[in-house]
Amino acid sequence: MSPEPPAAPVSPVTVVGIGADGWQGLSDPARAALRSAEVLIGGARQLALLPADECAGERVAWFSPLRPAVPGLLAARAGRRISVLASGDPMFYGIGRALTEVLGAGTPRVLPHPSSVSYACARLGWPVEDTEVVTLVGRPVEQLTAALHDGRRILVLSAGAATPAEVAALLRERGYGPSRMRVLEQLGAERERRTDGLARDWAEPAGDALNVVAIECRRAPDALRLGAVPGLPDAAYEHDGQLTKRHVRAATLAALAPAPGESLWDIGGGSGSIAVEWMRTHRSCRAVSVERDPVRAERIGRNARALGVPGLRVVSGRAPAALAGLPVPDAVFIGGGLTAPGLLEACWEALPAGGRLVANTVTLESEALLADWYRRFGGELVRLAVAHAVPVGGFTGWRGAMPVTQWAVTKAPAHIPSGEPSGEER
Repeated sequence: MSPEPPAAPVSPVTVVGIGADGWQGLSDPARAALRSAEVLIGGARQLALLPADECAGERVAWFSPLRPAVPGLLAARAGRRISVLASGDPMFYGIGRALTEVLGAGTPRVLPHPSSVSYACARLGWPVEDTEVVTLVGRPVEQLTAALHDGRRILVLSAGAATPAEVAALLRERGYGPSRMRVLEQLGAERERRTDGLARDWAEPAGDALNVVAIECRRAPDALRLGAVPGLPDAAYEHDGQLTKRHVRAATLAALAPAPGESLWDIGGGSGSIAVEWMRTHRSCRAVSVERDPVRAERIGRNARALGVPGLRVVSGRAPAALAGLPVPDAVFIGGGLTAPGLLEACWEALPAGGRLVANTVTLESEALLADWYRRFGGELVRLAVAHAVPVGGFTGWRGAMPVTQWAVTKAPAHIPSGEPSGEER
């Protein structure tokens, strides 16, 4: 007779995923956890799915906003068996993340249910691993823009009944009117329903609040094509001439080398192109764009929303004073104001060891400053020159843009400027 597996450790908090099919769709362990719970916490809709004769625990509906309410709700019921209800998989854009942040990873017992993404892909015949997922729950619809590429399949987690119409309007505005849209409501329940149409023709009335929007992206022939790597067309930006041009921008982002989860200071934002394309490299990248001109600062915000990174923070003010209180950056880009007293010093001081600094200039005065810092701290000093073919009478010739001098450096720990002797040399 084989030995029985060890019993799962008892956790005072169990997170139970539940679908639109309610109680009958739950596994036996999930039902057992809900039956034995002294406290049941969840959304009003989720709590209503539990039969009163089976689940006798105290019922507590989430407060709004939800995330700040978590510690207090748990602390007030410490020592009691708590079951928290979540939609589908609690660890996929669900309350499971907030609970593990409060209680510690591995502390809550999590019993997942198939997510709405799994249900939707099963209905549509889409491989989950090839499907982009964008959540608009508590997020602006503009966030969807960064995921739009011709031929891609996207599932949008809706914020409510109004989301499908908002998605259709954005697709039309961004040149994706020919995209096919399918709205899948109440996935897994008896009232499951699907609505099908094209974004350009979408006029469906608002349906059930519990829905997912499936998009098969089709770009209109005349729409501007935006790639997935830095160096977007200059025409993608609203600007007044203060714009890091496409080829220099691509080289600058390569030197900044963004990685998932990293944060950028973009100083002298202009049109915000460096910060925008930093954030477009990965959805977890963050950026702050500092611009002294309030008109340009507003323009940066518009560019960020139009290009799918509405989370870009714009600070209107003059650096280095405007840098006070900003989160510690992983990288700093200086695109303007290099000769402002104390700016380079403040940026260097703010960078942690391993942080990167990249500065671009077209003036001799700023170039001399970068040459001095290059002598002291090393790195790479390059000159970028770009020329475009233009008509010259009946022929074609080259017209060069102003050359850009770029200094890129990584801050080493306890770095000793190369121009000063070390302790041993003294």
